[in-house]
Amino acid sequence: MEAMSSSISGVAALAIDCADPGALATFWQKLLGGQVVLDTDGNAELRRNGSNVRFDFLKVPEPKSGKNRLHLDLRSRVYDAAIAEALSFGATLADDVYDGGEWQVLRDPEGNEFCILRPRSNV
Repeated sequence: MEAMSSSISGVAALAIDCADPGALATFWQKLLGGQVVLDTDGNAELRRNGSNVRFDFLKVPEPKSGKNRLHLDLRSRVYDAAIAEALSFGATLADDVYDGGEWQVLRDPEGNEFCILRPRSNV
């Protein structure tokens, strides 16, 4: 049985603290598609058609420190091509986090970890 709070209707956004919201939103736009919208405070929003969750990139003064406690797992259509594409957009390998071969851990341009998963098996 799935439990859900009666006062929460769902997830509205994933908020990502960063130094350069526009640049980081553009990196994620290249990976996920959508439209980047900047606000007057220098923050950015990635809007994606068909998605109920938006990505908010919020400018903060402090740098990232430590490993993420929350990260995105992206499902690939073509595993090696997805990794190469992410690297060409500015991601870096994060083999210090995991180097087991079942998925690839990467870091976005501001050091936030994310994973690229292999395509789902049809079996």
